[in-house]
Amino acid sequence: MRVGQGAFQYEVISDWAQLPSGWSFGWIPAVAVDRQDRVYVYSRSENPMMVFDREGHFLTAWGNDVLQDAHGIYIDEADQIYCTERLTHCVHKFSVTGELQWTLGTPGVPRPPGVPFNKPTDLAVAPDGCLFVSDGYGNAKVHKFSPDGRLMLSWGEPGSGPGQFDLVHSVWIDSDYRVYVCDRENNRIQIFDRDGHYQTEWPGFLRPDKLWFDRDETLFLAEVGHRITILNRAGDVLAQWGEAGEQPHQFVAYPHGIWGDRHGDFYVSEVGAAGQLKKFVRQ
Repeated sequence: MRVGQGAFQYEVISDWAQLPSGWSFGWIPAVAVDRQDRVYVYSRSENPMMVFDREGHFLTAWGNDVLQDAHGIYIDEADQIYCTERLTHCVHKFSVTGELQWTLGTPGVPRPPGVPFNKPTDLAVAPDGCLFVSDGYGNAKVHKFSPDGRLMLSWGEPGSGPGQFDLVHSVWIDSDYRVYVCDRENNRIQIFDRDGHYQTEWPGFLRPDKLWFDRDETLFLAEVGHRITILNRAGDVLAQWGEAGEQPHQFVAYPHGIWGDRHGDFYVSEVGAAGQLKKFVRQ
């Protein structure tokens, strides 16, 4: 089955990942790809971080001694891996081999209103190495940290106006240091400068919950409303598809994670049903 439009058309592979015998994924909130095109599948299961090659062959697993509630994942240009844990209120940084480097937040301890973290959702790294964390379920904030983990600023409050959030769910920073934020229940993406000043917004999405940018800074967006949208940095839609259903080109549950590789292919994971992970192969 082929999906997409124009220059962005894909064949769908719905049974891509080859799990070891007796293993299962559970819900898969997040997926990411490193520089060697290894695919990291971050799931709510006994093996929270599983790694596959681009053909779907299982390589390794790690994290079951640290990771407890998968939500967001980010891999930087040095293949350092950041895992955002919702119900344990923290972010963990790992090496590419799964060795824990540091933790932001106190695992298991929610912080007071406005203070990081209370059920955070995602993280992205800026061009200068600063860390941006969307703190969305218990807070309505985006937090900016220095590369060494010092809190620099926070912004946001509950609401639907500019700079306000109703479940801030994902964040990404482009090469011009514009900060893109998925404001999920307001059905929009808000854009800020590096200091959290509101610039503009793109409305009209179906509960947008995860952003990924490719090397050309084309935006790939997963939406809870059973949809994938591809945009340019002006906010123009380049391709869009999706609907509920059990066919390979449909979504059984809710798209929640999205990330691509160097070959133009990308992966989408879902929550709301176990084991939902699709690969979209560029045509």
